[in-house]
Amino acid sequence: MDPGHCDVGRIVAEIAWEMRGHEHRGKVADYIPPLACVPVEKFGLAVVMADGTVHCAGDAEEPFSIQSISKVFALTLVLGAVGDQVWKRVGREPSGSAFNSIVQLETEQGIPRNPFINAGAIVLCDVLLGGLQPREAIGQMLRFVRELAGDDSIAIDEVVARAEQETGFRNMALANYMRAFGNIHAPVDLVLGTYFHFCALTMTCRQLALAGRFLMADGRNPVSGHSVVNPRRARRINALMMSCGHYDNSGDFAYRIGLPGKSGVGGGILAIAPGIASIAVWSPGLNRSGNSHLGQLALERLVQRTGWSVFEPRGGGQA
Repeated sequence: MDPGHCDVGRIVAEIAWEMRGHEHRGKVADYIPPLACVPVEKFGLAVVMADGTVHCAGDAEEPFSIQSISKVFALTLVLGAVGDQVWKRVGREPSGSAFNSIVQLETEQGIPRNPFINAGAIVLCDVLLGGLQPREAIGQMLRFVRELAGDDSIAIDEVVARAEQETGFRNMALANYMRAFGNIHAPVDLVLGTYFHFCALTMTCRQLALAGRFLMADGRNPVSGHSVVNPRRARRINALMMSCGHYDNSGDFAYRIGLPGKSGVGGGILAIAPGIASIAVWSPGLNRSGNSHLGQLALERLVQRTGWSVFEPRGGGQA
């Protein structure tokens, strides 16, 4: 995959223009009240290349709630804290179910299928609280994404966090159910408070793409040279994003786009073209699986025009 064979800036601008006039935009998440107020017309796209070049278009500089994309950063923190011990409490298989399903937890003894569904991410928060207080864990997450993006303006939206606390009954059920199986150790309200604050992280497409650079660059921050994770761990996080990052829509995402990616019900998607680019797209209208409808379409067109799919022969794609 030679990123130099196409004009990425032109392609990004063209895709943003095409998405602006697209008729079918999906439905904005309405079960979290602050997200229901986001205009469905919004669309942003940011691509950070391996050489540091940034291409942005549309509403790429407007902050949005990254929601479940935060699970990528939570998993990275947990792997740094306890390593492969986390896999005793969370699986690594696609769920084939909705992101907030409780069905599999009964048959699988309270062990979530993977860290990117809600139950799995709640366990990740519980792991972090094994050594930290909630305020410390939330502060650690905030410092981590700020450092990754090189931007101290990244914040947590307390209004969103409070709304999730007030309406997150299904997440409360998931946490209590896992507690009954002994897979949640800290008090449930503290675990959920941490989880809701992680989901309430607010970032722009530019910031999110910058924060994802380490997964493009074998685990290193390409600006500082600092090792965030080792290359093997970066590859494994990418593998989980590919197989599990879009809930029961993950297979179709791999089929159509062919990149590791993680979505959130705020309409964002972080996608990684290993060795080439870190990509963030935002369009708040969701498909039936809870993934950004136009975000997926935009990524599909980006891959078609650049050849960045991990399944594309090196040098493939269309300029």
